[in-house]
Amino acid sequence: MIIDAPSQFRQPPQPSGGGVTRRGLLKAGLGLTGVAGLVMPSTAAYAAVEAANDLIITDYRPVPPGWPDTHRLSITVVADLHAGGPNMGLARVRQVVDAANALGSDLIVILGDYFATHRFVTERVPHPVWAAELARLKARLGVYAILGNHDWWYDIKGVRSALAAVRMPVLENDAVLLNDGGRRFWLAGLGDQLAHWLGPSHFQGVDDLLGTLERITTDDPVILLAHEPDIFTAVPPRVALTLAGHTHGGQIVLPFMPPLWTPSEYGARFAYGHIVEQGRHMIVSGGLGCSKVPLRLGVPPEIVRVTLGA
Repeated sequence: MIIDAPSQFRQPPQPSGGGVTRRGLLKAGLGLTGVAGLVMPSTAAYAAVEAANDLIITDYRPVPPGWPDTHRLSITVVADLHAGGPNMGLARVRQVVDAANALGSDLIVILGDYFATHRFVTERVPHPVWAAELARLKARLGVYAILGNHDWWYDIKGVRSALAAVRMPVLENDAVLLNDGGRRFWLAGLGDQLAHWLGPSHFQGVDDLLGTLERITTDDPVILLAHEPDIFTAVPPRVALTLAGHTHGGQIVLPFMPPLWTPSEYGARFAYGHIVEQGRHMIVSGGLGCSKVPLRLGVPPEIVRVTLGA
């Protein structure tokens, strides 16, 4: 796929130097110091605190028509880690992994963008280090990953090598049939849609939606992993649920206003949350880390938990 992206897309890489049913602030037992209570975010200092300390669990219970009501499945979604301080140092990455494991979901998926690339990194977390932390994730149906645009733009070979070293399965235009106690479903992963920068606001992806779906050879339901949510306009009803990240929910969102900037061809349409269009369901995570600057305002770092079925 080649995308002529409008100005709200992320800038090309520089040389290296909603559907919410419950939100819980994780603090006790995880060593976090999240801000409690209602605070009017008005300063960059507060945005830095929110990025570095808050961590919420966002629960979704979608009822997509393509998923059997009798098949209960829980999925933990870890998106946009962007490992690297000040807001996502090694200790913070460990907290994220511990929190994700504590949810005890049946399946864990990781949606790409593994390391920080902004110019304000104060603590570098090498690829083997963040990968070793992610290798601690455990779920009875497994842990699966896809790749993101920052992985491609800045060090795709290093990211691939790090994930391979910890034997993390990476789905790239591929699908795997999972058996959940006799109830089967397909987990499909799409290649990145912005993998190659061709010029200002112009990208060529490595995504192959048709080829990915051709790997699905039975009538069992399908869950699709995509780093960027924009592919949703082309996803057929055959897919029960699409899970995406990339947007950070806008990353900096002022009270009572839509996101000022979203890295999507569709602006705020796919910025965040549970999106239903023509009976098709997608959940877009706000993610964990930061892009461009280590600030998050109005969109706290989050781990998403999705529960399907009764």
